[in-house]
Amino acid sequence: MENKLTFHINNMAYTINVDDSLKTEMTQYLPTDKNIDTKELLAAFIRISQEFTQFKEDLETISDKIPKI
Repeated sequence: MENKLTFHINNMAYTINVDDSLKTEMTQYLPTDKNIDTKELLAAFIRISQEFTQFKEDLETISDKIPKI
């Protein structure tokens, strides 16, 4: 199911359509109930980038342990 999320960044509203799982992930790092500034947006991007990088490294480690066919 699609949801509309509205973020207020630097006193401007940005509305996007997302599915349920993405809504949960996005609202974990970006609040929808208050105005945020560019600094907070960048901090959220850095947090999710770090999380993705760690996930990628973990996946590569696991993949390297799987025998090649």
